[in-house]
Amino acid sequence: MVMCREATTLMSQKLDRPLTRRESFTLRLHTIICGPCKRCQEQFQLLHGIGDQLL
Repeated sequence: MVMCREATTLMSQKLDRPLTRRESFTLRLHTIICGPCKRCQEQFQLLHGIGDQLL
């Protein structure tokens, strides 16, 4: 099981490159059981989408 710090690193990397199957599974599993990280991932995606619109 990964810790929140590792999960947020994967969230950031997911915005820059495709994650491996293992990384995707690990992140998905973590965000299923960790509410704060799930919200963090949603915020990452929202901010990334806003950034894309500005460019």
